[in-house]
Amino acid sequence: MTRWQKSSMSGNSNQCVEIRTTEGLIQIRESDDPDSIVTTTPTKFALWIEGVKRGEFDHFTKA
Repeated sequence: MTRWQKSSMSGNSNQCVEIRTTEGLIQIRESDDPDSIVTTTPTKFALWIEGVKRGEFDHFTKA
């Protein structure tokens, strides 16, 4: 199991998303709620990242 990793852009903030790999899967959590973990496959995670880059989820961040 690898250690949790967060973006270097987060600095010392405790409000960031962290990821790690374990047993061939990707785990994602928020640093301020470390007991809530989402587990997904590398393929699904890569597809989600592609969608983020294309702006498919931008409407979630607009007020």
